[in-house]
Amino acid sequence: MDWLDKVKWDANGLAPAIAQEAGSGKVLMMAWMNREALAQTVALGEAVYWSRSRRKLWHKGEESGHVQKVRELRLDCDEDVILLSVEQVGGIACHTGRHHCFFHKYADGIWVEADPVIKDPKEIYGKDKRI
Repeated sequence: MDWLDKVKWDANGLAPAIAQEAGSGKVLMMAWMNREALAQTVALGEAVYWSRSRRKLWHKGEESGHVQKVRELRLDCDEDVILLSVEQVGGIACHTGRHHCFFHKYADGIWVEADPVIKDPKEIYGKDKRI
């Protein structure tokens, strides 16, 4: 059996992939992977995801330079979620210019932005865009 067959891909051939910072243990982001993305991640040693909005492979950092160097890959107990332990190059994982994507915090009945922008997305991408 191919090692990629161990993953229980959903009906669309995807599995959620969580990127966790190797040094701090902080969850940086969640994205999707298909078989090809996971195979390329292993081959390159850098995170490659499947962009559902663009319907193509997305090598994290291909535009921003903020690549994720993969230190370890794990599969959860149900074999349907991939965990990547990564070194986040440049310290920015989110397209909003923040360290991680989970910057909205629930407090007193509302969501507040709890973490600062490290670098303006317009400086990173030339325009603010969603990846």
